[in-house]
Amino acid sequence: MSVPQAPQKVKLVMSFLYNQENDFQEAVQATGEKYGPVDLVSEPLAFDFTDYYEPEMGKNLQRRLVSFEPLICPDSIVAIKVWTNELEKRLVNEKGGRKVNIDPGYLAAAKFVLATGKDYSHRIYLGQGIYGDLTLIFKKGSFQPLSWTYPDYASAPLLDLINLLRRKYLWQLKRLSPKWAEE
Repeated sequence: MSVPQAPQKVKLVMSFLYNQENDFQEAVQATGEKYGPVDLVSEPLAFDFTDYYEPEMGKNLQRRLVSFEPLICPDSIVAIKVWTNELEKRLVNEKGGRKVNIDPGYLAAAKFVLATGKDYSHRIYLGQGIYGDLTLIFKKGSFQPLSWTYPDYASAPLLDLINLLRRKYLWQLKRLSPKWAEE
């Protein structure tokens, strides 16, 4: 019989899609004020895997990952996604479209999960209209994409960055729990 237990804390990571640096900065400032100090901001990566967002957000989109110093309980990702959806609604362009697309998720030792409002066969309902998308799994020393992983998350630049974030996360866990470090 399985015995329910509290989950280990995870690292909050947000993906920002945008085309104007000042819009990105405004969104990061708001998320940092809400969720604690930012401990990593990636370099901008060209988002050229799809043109899905162009009608709403324009061309020349960039993606950046941002991670936050405080570790979170995995189930808090639902409230975080609801909040980032509200932030997106406040940051609109002259046509009424979003200036920034924010995809919060979390990184655990064995997985990288994104929160989404879109259901699909591989997504698990978490509550309040939010689903968890198992995006990457850690296997054989590195995060690995799955058949449904978005192409940019399967690309070397993002995989390298998410592997770096995993090392940072494990270091944080060791600092917080010497017992965990001995296991």
